[in-house]
Amino acid sequence: MMGKISAFFRKNIVQLGLTFCVGAFIAGTSVFLVRNFPKEGRGGFESPVMPQYSEEYSKIEDEQNAELLAQAEAAEKGDEELKPLTYWTYRIRPGDMIGLIAEKYDISQDTLISVNNIRASRLIQPGQYIKIPSEEGILYTVKKDGETPATISQKYEVDAVKCAFVNKLDVNSELKAGSSIFVPGAEMDSITLSEINGDLFRKPLHTWYRLTSYFGWRPSPFTGRRSWHGGLDMACPQGTRIYAAMGGRVAETGYNNTYGNYVIINHLNGYKTLYGHMSAIGCVKGQWVDTNTVIGRVGTTGASTGPHLHFTVFKRGKMVNPFSLLG
Repeated sequence: MMGKISAFFRKNIVQLGLTFCVGAFIAGTSVFLVRNFPKEGRGGFESPVMPQYSEEYSKIEDEQNAELLAQAEAAEKGDEELKPLTYWTYRIRPGDMIGLIAEKYDISQDTLISVNNIRASRLIQPGQYIKIPSEEGILYTVKKDGETPATISQKYEVDAVKCAFVNKLDVNSELKAGSSIFVPGAEMDSITLSEINGDLFRKPLHTWYRLTSYFGWRPSPFTGRRSWHGGLDMACPQGTRIYAAMGGRVAETGYNNTYGNYVIINHLNGYKTLYGHMSAIGCVKGQWVDTNTVIGRVGTTGASTGPHLHFTVFKRGKMVNPFSLLG
């Protein structure tokens, strides 16, 4: 019992000794700091003139301060810092559509279509590679010598400085016809975009029909020989209503041996549409029509084997495939 008490006292005496030493050290240090701490802080005699310093350094400092101020003001206004244009590639997968790819990469359809020179977005193929730029805009082909980033940007109402920067040009650099530049923030016109996406025209029949002839070469229904067919044949019951495929003005109505009763409509952007084999015409030359206007009725007049609508699309006088343009 006495041995346990004796061990207890020895342990506590050691602890007390260590505590005393630490306390003595802290107290001694405090006294030293108090005695040597400055009583007050004041300067000497003030000079009536400014000290000499390097003007060059001052200018650099002023420029740096101005730049920092400009950056702060730009940040407050939400302006974006000018960044170089970069591209990465994407390989199209089965089921991909331009709209889905654009949404995935948070970029506009206009940008993907223009940069990749896509003429029909429905015809993109799995395995095909496309470029995806780091910002939105379109690729512009210079129409005539002397155009500049400034004049092109003015046309699209976008920032000329940014346009020049991403193309590594001066704002007033003169460009040659046929050259291309990327115009940040620019958009394609709605008609061109609709044309490429295949929804420029509405179907002229708003009811069920059967495609009996496509655009292109086919055996003639009269002779069986290979012959060219410049439109779509859309078979449906006699008297079915025919509508204008897009807004426009009626250019001609009439009859001939091939198309029977027909109507031709002028549209924007150099387009014309022809509707043939009508049983009756429901519009007049010069009339403005839209996609809700009934312009005639399905029939079998002219060179026809049964009730159907022959539908042709012209662009600047040349026949084009209507199938790629119908929404």
